[in-house]
Amino acid sequence: MSDWRTIGVLGGMGPAATVDFLQRLVAGVGAARDRDHPRVLVDSNPYVPDRNAARAGGPSPGPALAAMALGLVDAGAEVLAMPCNAAHGWAGDIVAAIAGRARFVSIVEAAVAAVGNARRVGILAVGATLDAGLYHAPLLARGIGIVDGDLAVVQPLVNRIKAGDTGAEVQSAMRAEALRLVTAGAEAIVAACTEVPLVLRQADLAVPLIDTSACLAMATLAAARR
Repeated sequence: MSDWRTIGVLGGMGPAATVDFLQRLVAGVGAARDRDHPRVLVDSNPYVPDRNAARAGGPSPGPALAAMALGLVDAGAEVLAMPCNAAHGWAGDIVAAIAGRARFVSIVEAAVAAVGNARRVGILAVGATLDAGLYHAPLLARGIGIVDGDLAVVQPLVNRIKAGDTGAEVQSAMRAEALRLVTAGAEAIVAACTEVPLVLRQADLAVPLIDTSACLAMATLAAARR
């Protein structure tokens, strides 16, 4: 028997962030050979309804996410992960669909657990994540203050990253927004969109960068280990 439960990944939101997450899963194992890794099933579905549009009254991603989750579980997945923060606004649909059959690992819970002793954090996120209060509720419940990133800055940058632009201009602009939050009192920065770590690194900041993709990868491996 494998030392691992089979992992299912609800991906494609966006594809580059999904690939980045998979790379983190591979690196996190510390394997010496192929057989040391867990089996990973991936549904990279870029046709899930847009999360930002859904918050504005568009079609809900919930049914598509539930169908993806069921497909992965039917194929043998025992632990599910979704490397998209905004889509966690519909995590309830996933959990309901797979009830009693598999475990869903929350990127939000994994990231909040990594905040540590910071008294105030900056949130770099897209509109759907901010509108749903995905990080605000658990952080405020712990008495941690929040400084939101400027959506007028972050959303266009994320759109450019999704379009394949991870160049120096995008990197510089994302770093500048993170530094603005630090100047405003943030003692840690939460990269609350899985595109953000594609252009922002810990070396760019003097305060901790909570990389939600990395947090999810480690939490997923922990849940998958027998």
